[in-house]
Amino acid sequence: MISALFRGGIHPPDNKNLSAEKPIATASQPDTVFIPLSQHLGAPCKAVVTPGQEVKKGEQIGEPGGFVSAPVHSSVSGKVAAIGEFPNAMGRMVTSVVIENNGKDEWTILKDTPDFERLSPEELKEKIKIAGIVGMGGAAFPTVIKLSPPKEKPIDTVILNGAECEPYLTADYRLMIEHPDEIILGLEILIKIFGVPRGYIGIEDNKPDAIEKMNQALQGKETIEVVALPAKYPQGAEKMLIKSVTGREIPPRALPMDVKVVVQNVGTARAVFEAVRYGKPLIERVLTVTGGGIHDPRNLFVKVGTLISHLIEECGGLREDAVKVISGGPMMGFALPSPDVPVTKGTSGIVVMSEQEMVHAADFGPCIRCGRCIEICPMGLMPSMLSIYAEKGFYEGAKEYNLFDCFECGSCAFVCPSKRPIVQLVRLAKSMVKP
Repeated sequence: MISALFRGGIHPPDNKNLSAEKPIATASQPDTVFIPLSQHLGAPCKAVVTPGQEVKKGEQIGEPGGFVSAPVHSSVSGKVAAIGEFPNAMGRMVTSVVIENNGKDEWTILKDTPDFERLSPEELKEKIKIAGIVGMGGAAFPTVIKLSPPKEKPIDTVILNGAECEPYLTADYRLMIEHPDEIILGLEILIKIFGVPRGYIGIEDNKPDAIEKMNQALQGKETIEVVALPAKYPQGAEKMLIKSVTGREIPPRALPMDVKVVVQNVGTARAVFEAVRYGKPLIERVLTVTGGGIHDPRNLFVKVGTLISHLIEECGGLREDAVKVISGGPMMGFALPSPDVPVTKGTSGIVVMSEQEMVHAADFGPCIRCGRCIEICPMGLMPSMLSIYAEKGFYEGAKEYNLFDCFECGSCAFVCPSKRPIVQLVRLAKSMVKP
């Protein structure tokens, strides 16, 4: 398949060289984990454990609180120390289960299924649901919901997102280098669930090693194809990825299923395989700890609930010129109010920015009507108008400029010569009006 181009986009410095050649290492065990019961889109979970209770690794500690939700499991074995409100990466207080790690790494009983190829689509979905799998590219949407589209919206294409266009982050890249077979088995499970004829793996062409590894693992598999995508941010966004791989455009306010496509992250595909084959719940993930403000950038296999401060120390600590810690990437991530917040299922990376890497926008200027943000917006919006309306408090006016079609990729803020905080203003406007 020849990839198509989406409109707009930018080419920020990727800075992936800091960690791209660092093999995935297992992070040291934390003494205590803080596991939020809301680490997915949708309703938060309800605790099914009590303080003082002994739990094992992989044991369910939170049951889904609604249709769009996902169960939460313990990432360590030990004693429940507390259940209370603790801050997450966005500074919000969320109900969390605090577990003191006893260091024994004792697993709860898991249901191994060596002949998982014989399972029906419904049985496969049930195993994915029980394991609490969510999208691991950052959105954290419960995977089983994506796998259950309405009957009037049949799916004919499954795409794995291996683009990893966000600067600095290399976790997905290392997964494709080191675990291509498990990723492909996960994609085959997704293909079986939907009963579609083909699946695709989209990878940016600046990752030739990953493309080669995945193609080698696909020898003899004619139903899956690797698509080399032009390196351009935000290539990994769902709508852009679908346009690049299939040529289909998603209408405003529509979903991928409206054009018969489902997109999953490569890390999610691997988690799907582990859930179906071994019965393993999503309690660990690979993420990148990187940036010019940290001594030893690395790709780490981390337990959910581990404090980010623990991972920073694992990577040699902060450099003297470190000024900002970001959960996620620098384009779409969130600056942390404190590093003492936990890793969740959707944490794709931790970027520690140095003074030299920072662009200070505290003294931003007025919009000069240059049109750069309009030219590069991949959604064809007018970010300048969105930011002006939001800045003046005219939030309903921003809504008239298709406010909710913006997925906050940050391309507009990157090219703005006045260094306007366009994304922050868009988020403000979204919080003030209804969709």
